[in-house]
Amino acid sequence: MRTLFIGDLHLSADRPDITSAFRRFLSQSFDDVDALYILGDLFEVWVGDDIAEPFALDIAADIAALSHRLPIYFIHGNRDFLIGKQFAAVSKMQLLDEVHQIDLYGIPTLLLHGDSLCTLDKGYQRFRWFRNQPWVKWIYSKLSQSKRLSIAANLRAKSKAGNQLKSQYIMDAEPHAVADLLQKHGCTQMIHGHTHRPAIHHESAGTRIVVGDWYSQSSVLEMTAEGPNLQAKPLGGN
Repeated sequence: MRTLFIGDLHLSADRPDITSAFRRFLSQSFDDVDALYILGDLFEVWVGDDIAEPFALDIAADIAALSHRLPIYFIHGNRDFLIGKQFAAVSKMQLLDEVHQIDLYGIPTLLLHGDSLCTLDKGYQRFRWFRNQPWVKWIYSKLSQSKRLSIAANLRAKSKAGNQLKSQYIMDAEPHAVADLLQKHGCTQMIHGHTHRPAIHHESAGTRIVVGDWYSQSSVLEMTAEGPNLQAKPLGGN
């Protein structure tokens, strides 16, 4: 048996190639799969369940169809942290906490999106703290749909411009943050996304596995009792 992990698909209506690749992924055989975990940023942007785009609702239907065959779990990313219970119910995904611990074939494993590990990016971490405040989310939810879309577009533009000025080192997971989180939860393995740098890191605190993004390939992490297997295929592949 095996467990699959994906993240950072950044699905959007203007990237039908990624959407098609994801649908091909969902249509494969999952007979020997215990569960599917989506580790955030399933969508490029999410401003509220009440204004989900038609293509997103189609994706929800595809995910829901697969949920009859295996459990599907979702951890929020930095782009889709506003996905709520309404969309989760439609897609039949089970929402997990920001940091979730599982027993993965006998190994205590932490699952998370990964942006919380990039602690050297002080500006982003301040924004992340502010963004996660319940009162901020409440106020945002009361804004008009057009206002929310405008805010999201501005934030995406500022993020893209800001990231071009930051070093790759600052935007990567900070080793002490990784070690501290593993120690806090008593785990020896961690799986996350966000950095778009798929790799298997064997560090002193434990094993850290990073899932890849779907900008130019479909990226899947397969975990079995024998260990991890990072897979990548061209978006137009089978």
